[in-house]
Amino acid sequence: MRWVLWFTLAACEFLMAAVLFPRSPGNPVSALASSPMRDLAAGRPGPSGRARVIDGDSMIVGGTHVRLHGLDAPEGKQTCLAGGQRWPCGRLAARALATLIDGRVLTCQELDRERGRTYAVCRRDDALDINASLVAAGWAVAYRRYSEEYVEDESTAKAARRGMWRGEFVMPWDWRQGKRLRRTGAESLATTPATERQSRRCNIKGNISHNSGARIYHMPGDQDYAATRISVGRGERWFCSEREAQAAGWRRAGR
Repeated sequence: MRWVLWFTLAACEFLMAAVLFPRSPGNPVSALASSPMRDLAAGRPGPSGRARVIDGDSMIVGGTHVRLHGLDAPEGKQTCLAGGQRWPCGRLAARALATLIDGRVLTCQELDRERGRTYAVCRRDDALDINASLVAAGWAVAYRRYSEEYVEDESTAKAARRGMWRGEFVMPWDWRQGKRLRRTGAESLATTPATERQSRRCNIKGNISHNSGARIYHMPGDQDYAATRISVGRGERWFCSEREAQAAGWRRAGR
């Protein structure tokens, strides 16, 4: 049974790596693993050893708090938007960093030190540049305020719609200042009182079938519109537009 458990765990790790770093001709992991070392003559030897991830751009290496230089990753509680749905890009960025490190020994080049943190560029024992790979995979952006080292890697990720670039997101430095993504139609509707929705002529009825559980919306003028009653307690709701209804998972009544 041990080999079955080992195989299952290995398969899960493989699938996670495939999601976070999809294989393609432009796969940043395979491409950067064999790329030449970037010139870091301005730096000095920093911490080395096994790493413990804190968030998408910070970790503990050899007992030292390391902040990855030249990039900024989404905060732990930050969400992004893709296909009309929110997803936890902050948590996944941290997971992507852990997947990229892959339990290997890291060697870091210290570029600065401030408030108890060492700002560094770190590499695995196979010479893979962690900083560049994370940006090229779309899980962090170039922090131009401090460095333009990873602008090209960011452009590569953006063009390929990798990581956060698959949809919309707030730049991490703006998110820390309180900026948030616009609310989706479904979210706006869910947080708007029924009386306000009706005053805005939100007169599309989102009904849930008693028999099938199907979510169907009725437009004014539809055959069953007048007979349809909305029960908020059952999850039924009013919509302001067909687009909102469809985004929330409802379909148009057939009559």
